[in-house]
Amino acid sequence: MNWRRLGAIMLKELRQMRRDRITLAMIIGIPVMQLVLFGYAINLNLRGLDAVIVDQAGTSGSRALVMDMLATGVIRPTQQAATPQEAMELLRRGRISVGVVVPSDFERRRVDGREAVQVLVDGSDTVVQSAAIQLAQMPLDSSTYVSQLTGAREVTPRQIGVVSFYNPERRSAVNIVPGLIGVILTMTMVLFTGVAIVRERERGNMELLIATPLSRSELMVGKVLPYAVIGLVQTTVVLALGLTLFRVPIRGSVLDVYLAAVLLIFANLTLGLLISTKAKSQFQAMQMTFFVFLPSILLSGFMFPFAGMPKLVQWLAEVLPLTHFLRLIRGVMLRGAGLVELWPDVLALLAFTVVMMTLAISRFRKRLD
Repeated sequence: MNWRRLGAIMLKELRQMRRDRITLAMIIGIPVMQLVLFGYAINLNLRGLDAVIVDQAGTSGSRALVMDMLATGVIRPTQQAATPQEAMELLRRGRISVGVVVPSDFERRRVDGREAVQVLVDGSDTVVQSAAIQLAQMPLDSSTYVSQLTGAREVTPRQIGVVSFYNPERRSAVNIVPGLIGVILTMTMVLFTGVAIVRERERGNMELLIATPLSRSELMVGKVLPYAVIGLVQTTVVLALGLTLFRVPIRGSVLDVYLAAVLLIFANLTLGLLISTKAKSQFQAMQMTFFVFLPSILLSGFMFPFAGMPKLVQWLAEVLPLTHFLRLIRGVMLRGAGLVELWPDVLALLAFTVVMMTLAISRFRKRLD
């Protein structure tokens, strides 16, 4: 063992890593990213769940009960509804996660000791379901205060019923399997197209493509379309296994499921194309793909509840295609909603695709340098 030659090789590797900005970014960026995401962004204690309050009683006791629930910070009213049916429609369309319904005979139910309040919850997310159950079991100090003034019986946790829709069995597979479609498509589609242009350069095929009359747009779109077919095949495989092995329902239109998958596929493919115009090697393309995949997994709402994240992180997550796809696929498969009803997320994916494709085409040059 010649220590001088060994030291020279070590010095050469260190200098090479210093010149490789992508590798240097991974050395420093990955631990920083994981520390910030897990320490700051990830929070299992849900606060500020989108909710609607339907107070049909309108009494001092019902208002005190509602204010007591809002004081916990678990829910915040973001929508308005006059009837339980309207609250259910908002729940189905994904506008809210929790609905609190106080019936018109609230005071009589409270005196009789019957169920006096219903908490409607979107059970497709088991974490949200657990938070709603916890909300119903909290002590209601305002109710106790009102009962002392009026002499009526206070509302106990047993008089607050929690009605879970779309996943009453609380099976985690019902929530995970639809999200896995998005995770798999994000991982494979970005990676496949991320190395597409780089691979042409490394294999020497770029010279042949330069000599052809293909325009930049034709070349880029031609690179995308075959992988879109592969993405649809992967979607079919996951859906078939989810139905047969885990009994995951498809309550909405199967066509809407595939249309939502197509939106995510093209969004990820155009993002991969943009990466391929920046990377100088296939290894660099895979490294850059990792920087996209890790935040998508952690911030989209697939592994951790979206409502538990700070507002700044939620704004960042809105840029990720997987965030919008999860809302679409869970809305269609689990709640039976249509893509028309979920139009904000549809528009977000379309806008992302157009922007990424425009940037990729503008950055690509039919030149070897």
